[in-house]
Amino acid sequence: MKLDIRHPVHPEDSKFYTTEDLRERYLIETVFVADEVNLTYSHFDRIVAGGVMPIEKALKLEGGKEFGSDYFLERRELGVINIGGKGKITLDGKEYILNPRDGLYVGTGTKEVVFESDDKANPAKFYINSCPAHTTYPTVHIDITKAKKVPCGSAEECNLRVINQYIHPEVMQSCQLSMGLTELQPGSVWNTMPCHTHERRMEVYFYFDMDENSVVFHLMGEPDETRHIVMHNEQAVISPSWSIHSGCGTKNYTFIWGMCGENQTFTDMDDVPMNELK
Repeated sequence: MKLDIRHPVHPEDSKFYTTEDLRERYLIETVFVADEVNLTYSHFDRIVAGGVMPIEKALKLEGGKEFGSDYFLERRELGVINIGGKGKITLDGKEYILNPRDGLYVGTGTKEVVFESDDKANPAKFYINSCPAHTTYPTVHIDITKAKKVPCGSAEECNLRVINQYIHPEVMQSCQLSMGLTELQPGSVWNTMPCHTHERRMEVYFYFDMDENSVVFHLMGEPDETRHIVMHNEQAVISPSWSIHSGCGTKNYTFIWGMCGENQTFTDMDDVPMNELK
């Protein structure tokens, strides 16, 4: 299991970062690596984000010194959304089949988490988020039809999209993790604009469903000190609680959002008036 550790960044420091500095501290450039558990540990709310892509062999989450635990979910909870082919996750001997776009919530205390693909020619791509947890909630399989669907935006504003809430208080219980998938319709390119911040939780965005000639300009920074990071297919970005998190693509795309922190109320956000953005 590969683990990249990222330390917190003060907003005053980020004002002076070069493009390369921003990418080094916030961008998760490679999420999926064949036959590897490839994770990034951010000290912003101690979230872990990354990818598991089993092809030739089963892959297992491990604990260790970085987590101070004997097994990965000893004091953590886990969210998974499969963006690849059909796969299987085995939790302490119990199997869960994940078709494309299926999600899975795993509560703290699960000792063994094993990932497998059904077809190595079309491997599963398990995108995961994990954060510390102090209460155990039941494991829940959430296929995309069971996710709460929230249509929003408009074609006129180029942001017509559907938010699919997977790990969310109106769908199921978790300790502090929230997670979902947002699909932009053809012709729509903007997400989360007008933008907001939420001091009570941080967020990680994972962009995908993009061809090799498409990019998303991910907007970040304080509302009066915005910056951008150019994102390619299947890349993720860490968004601190003080930062806006919005994006504009060269064509429509899909992204997975994961949040952890003090508050799970999805609508608890500090809106930024458009005329105050700089």
